[in-house]
Amino acid sequence: MLKSLSLAAALCLTATTAALSQTYERIAVAGGDITEIIYALGAGERIVAVDSTSGYPDGTQTKAQIGYVRALSAEGVLSLSPDLLIGADDAGPAHVIDTLKSAGLTVALAPPGQGAQQVSAKIRFVGETLGLGDQADALIARYTEDMAFIKTRVDALESRPKVLFILSVRDGAPVVGGQETSANDIIELAGGTNAAGAFSGWKPMNSEALIAANPDFILMSGVHADNIGGDDKIMGRPDVQQTAAGQAGNLIKMDGLKLLGFGPRTAEAVAELMNHLHGHGD
Repeated sequence: MLKSLSLAAALCLTATTAALSQTYERIAVAGGDITEIIYALGAGERIVAVDSTSGYPDGTQTKAQIGYVRALSAEGVLSLSPDLLIGADDAGPAHVIDTLKSAGLTVALAPPGQGAQQVSAKIRFVGETLGLGDQADALIARYTEDMAFIKTRVDALESRPKVLFILSVRDGAPVVGGQETSANDIIELAGGTNAAGAFSGWKPMNSEALIAANPDFILMSGVHADNIGGDDKIMGRPDVQQTAAGQAGNLIKMDGLKLLGFGPRTAEAVAELMNHLHGHGD
């Protein structure tokens, strides 16, 4: 019995390795973080299509579009004749993924999870799927070293300024990132304290709560800040003006995918945000 199980396990491992070693030449990608990883591994030329969250690096602008990562169209993907759809763990919807598989398309989705700790797992997943294990190991090593260096700098900090990440404005109320969000993770990694740490998830924050949170900095994606109406529209809000951030004019705008995507540029994003908060993140 044990011998049979061992043989079955060996055959399964062999089949898995063979599948992962296949060279995919027409790749459709759903997820900006996955796209960045593929480029970082040197396989960007194999990508034929990307989703709307894939805005980096510059070469992505010439690729065909397959829609938003969580709202893919099976017809749209299949019309491009990819030999692989590789995506973020939340790529979907689920029925579209099932349809693509039923149509014979190989679909590979990243392992679930978020935050800086998940970056190495995502890199390894992409490397194994594309047969680029050595390149993935090298990228993981660089990422791990960079993050360890930043952590030593953060651990030595004497202050933890309060940061409020505003995603958007809904019905006049800022939608902010609380605990268990990518915004919370990046703020803490950079040596800040989440001013919206009293709750979890993405939620609107009324004026009274925003004033009570009293952030030292407002943090936003540059694109979303522009969509809301620009710096003056954000910092000129009566509630923001009653906070330390508003009084000092402390608005930080960064590339949204770089800031919250948790991909190969995460160490760079943390260092950049740390520099804004503490003046010595480099």
